[in-house]
Amino acid sequence: MRPTPDHLEQWISEGQRLRTQGYRGRFAPTPSGPLHRGNLATALLSWLAARHENGTWLLRFDDLDTPRLRAGAIDSACADLHWLGLHWDGPPILQSQRRGLYNSVLSHWRRSGDLYPCRCSRRQLAAQPLYPGTCRNRRLDWGWQQARLPAWRLRVPEPFSERCGDLVLRRADGFIAYHLATAVDELALGISEVVRGADLAAVREAQEAVIAALTPLEPPRYRHGPLLCDASGAKLSKRDGSEGLAPLKAHSIQSDQVIGLLAADLGLIAPGSALSAKELLQDVNHDPTKLKARLSANSSQRLRDQGGGISPH
Repeated sequence: MRPTPDHLEQWISEGQRLRTQGYRGRFAPTPSGPLHRGNLATALLSWLAARHENGTWLLRFDDLDTPRLRAGAIDSACADLHWLGLHWDGPPILQSQRRGLYNSVLSHWRRSGDLYPCRCSRRQLAAQPLYPGTCRNRRLDWGWQQARLPAWRLRVPEPFSERCGDLVLRRADGFIAYHLATAVDELALGISEVVRGADLAAVREAQEAVIAALTPLEPPRYRHGPLLCDASGAKLSKRDGSEGLAPLKAHSIQSDQVIGLLAADLGLIAPGSALSAKELLQDVNHDPTKLKARLSANSSQRLRDQGGGISPH
């Protein structure tokens, strides 16, 4: 590993200092539309894990992929979390305001030779489970060719080369890649534990590889909650609840009813209950095994939504 520049070492050290002060978790949605029921279940799990440890819970918006963003989605998400009683610590964090940090890391790795240009297309790699290293040892140009720029790939350290392969950290369209921004923020913000959905268990290796390339410090602990699925067993997405909580609020459904529904979805309480987020936390504090049972290092749990619970109609 090449020496890290002083300014990068400073924010790594600051993140480590924050982590030593106690539990630090985060919820990091993409503001591409209203938070759907699956998003809110993940937020509730993450909030419960942080508050059970008397820790800090941060709200970060992964808003770098601008074509996916939707106007008003950040304000909507903040309002929904407040309405549910899931209050975060400090101001919301926008990745779009942290591009300088991500670009500093990229510049460091480009100077050190840890990045290389890659001109492989998605079609060429579609059948490959891991990047085969096609461009790793080729002397390719970093500039425009045939109206395209190259992607920037990281030469990942061992043993990650056989787990996730060399990773794209700057896309060919110029956008900072998800793995880079996420891993850098976990370090810089001192995140000690990441609680997220089981659909993201597969990206753990990639994000640990980015952290390992930057510092010998331990990555955060990753735990994954069960996915909320529809009646056919498919993961719920924004398509399944594009209006978020708005229809429920419009029909005077109360926040404690929604917390009860989400907690039942997650298997934390029996269906049909209504309680506040604070009351649910008290229940978890009384019996922490309930929360622990819903979280795992590489969860494959899928909880089916039978369409019951609260309806605005």
